[in-house]
Amino acid sequence: MEKSLVIVESPSKAKTIHKYLGKNYKVEASMGHIRDLPKSQLGIDIEKNFEPKYITIRGKGPIIEKLKKEAKNASKIYLATDPDREGEAISWHLASLLNIDINEKCRIEFHEITKNAIQNAIKNPRKIDMNLVDAQQARRILDRLVGYNISPLLWKKIKRGLSAGRVQSVATRLICDREKEIEDFKPEEYWSISAYLYKEKKSQSFEAKFYGTKDGKVELKNENDVNKIVEDLTDDYVVENVKIGTKKRNPSPPFITSTMQQEASKTLGFTAKKTMMIAQQLYEGVEIKGEGSLGLITYMRTDSTRVSDEAKKAAYEYILRKYGKEYANPNATYSKKGGNVQDAHEAIRPTYIDLDPEKIKDSLKPDQYKLYKLIWSRFLASQMSPALYDTMNVDIINKNYVFKASGSKIKFAGFMAVYTDDEENENEDKMLPMLNSGDFLKLKELKPEQHFTQPPARYTEATLIKELEEKGIGRPSTYAPIISTLLERGYVIKEKKNLKPTELGFIVTDVMKEFFPDIVDVKFTAQMEEQLDRIEEGIEKWCDVIDEFYNGFNDSLKIAEEQMKDIEIKDEETDIKCEFCGRNMVIKYGRYGKFLACPGFPECKNTKPLYEEIGVTCPKCGGKIIIKKSKKGKIYYACENSSNCGTMFWDRPISETCPKCGALLVEKYSKGRKIIKCSNCDYVK
Repeated sequence: MEKSLVIVESPSKAKTIHKYLGKNYKVEASMGHIRDLPKSQLGIDIEKNFEPKYITIRGKGPIIEKLKKEAKNASKIYLATDPDREGEAISWHLASLLNIDINEKCRIEFHEITKNAIQNAIKNPRKIDMNLVDAQQARRILDRLVGYNISPLLWKKIKRGLSAGRVQSVATRLICDREKEIEDFKPEEYWSISAYLYKEKKSQSFEAKFYGTKDGKVELKNENDVNKIVEDLTDDYVVENVKIGTKKRNPSPPFITSTMQQEASKTLGFTAKKTMMIAQQLYEGVEIKGEGSLGLITYMRTDSTRVSDEAKKAAYEYILRKYGKEYANPNATYSKKGGNVQDAHEAIRPTYIDLDPEKIKDSLKPDQYKLYKLIWSRFLASQMSPALYDTMNVDIINKNYVFKASGSKIKFAGFMAVYTDDEENENEDKMLPMLNSGDFLKLKELKPEQHFTQPPARYTEATLIKELEEKGIGRPSTYAPIISTLLERGYVIKEKKNLKPTELGFIVTDVMKEFFPDIVDVKFTAQMEEQLDRIEEGIEKWCDVIDEFYNGFNDSLKIAEEQMKDIEIKDEETDIKCEFCGRNMVIKYGRYGKFLACPGFPECKNTKPLYEEIGVTCPKCGGKIIIKKSKKGKIYYACENSSNCGTMFWDRPISETCPKCGALLVEKYSKGRKIIKCSNCDYVK
């Protein structure tokens, strides 16, 4: 009996799907893309309406031959690539190579790898959506035109190995512009006055902040302003207004790609690249004891917060069983603000809500468990009731001056029984003592404080992704590769979690601003994304969009080729001598960050790692503690003489010792909060 052939991208996805389809189906993997533009040339015929010249990707020949052989013997072929533009393009290439009629209903689509989803998809095949294919093709051609025309110029005028990209160049500019804001920032002085008050002798004091006078708010700009007020204050603090109420805190919506990457960065310390890699594993299927291979989450490249009725119902029933009716919210709905939302997708959620992370912890790798728990908890919380707080807001009068105090306390946990930001929760859960209008309060301490405005923070991976999303730049699938490219090209380095532009990043950005202002213009790039969306919707033709872009771009390219001057980038010299030739070694940037190299290259090819010091001395031998990386890329801290003394830490040590045992203290972050503890005993500061 002839079998139907189902083609997916990866073997793990094939394995999970096969268990739901049975013996009448054969499931094979294409191992991702099988055709692409050639690497050695532009691969686009500009004179023929930008016609792309696709070739078979090197190494994919045997896979294609196997797929052709299986297709010849199959009664029916289903193309089950990912449910997005890129997946649609892969199906189109497969159809072309396997001689499948473009009008044949061969494409199946699902957003979760479950039995119902797979079997429903098989029952409802559709034609390949050429609008989706054209949108992907337009993006690929745009990126190729930009990259393959500007990159050689950068190689020639600045240094080899550089690249420019339609989206990566904007991301680099954002990071560079933020750094300039920080450099140009001029702090401004301001002051605050806090009064720590109490009602009765044994009662705990609470903080009331200076607001102004009965006539309105007063800004405290210098010490003189503060001293005048402090001198004028008396010991008589009287409660004037007490406002008691209830505050509702709603749960966050379930994850989309960008929010998942942001939260995984903040709470788990994952890079965007790592988050997407683990999410892909959870989506395609993981071996669960007693169950076989299961797809644990829905498709992880999405910008929609929509949830299917079936998933809502399952979550509602689970919450009823586990927490009770008051915790369940049958009307939980979320809508993504802004345009360009692919609402055919769902939010990222667990495929089986009953698969509690703790139930399957033993079947998951530690990082898989952490991300799955984050996704599972966030989704479940999104379907639960709001949290309720009792609140109190108080105005306190001293002569004509007004101080304000506020407090809140959890009345009903709601969704916070499952998922919350601990830091935010801690700040909110502080109630004032019972106060009434006319109460006299006693002063424990009056604390005037000087402050200075702070410069904007450098981007982290999480905040850069948030910025790109808010400005409409890129798509869910592009954020992780963009950041990886910036680091690999040496345009940006990581300092702790912060993204800091290098001199090279500034130089390339300045060149792009001068000669290709549209390419690094945020609004222009966002408009290009909108045009790609219009191609997907069938409103615009892809070749017209490319033609409109290319006319202006080609003019800029000609000017750049004529006017761009050579730029010399001098390497930063160190006082570290090359042990082979005696020259002072210089700092270079590679895909894994800084390293030391001999400036005598190519005569002397000596290189060595450049270790960053953290300002802490080794307690054993007095050497410097430096940052190192394990073979798997995990950061650790070790003595520069660690081969002799053996001192190392997984958590970052600080220059303080434990009062109990004398060992160095270390700092670590848990759920966004810093914890200082002993590296040797159970002491926690």
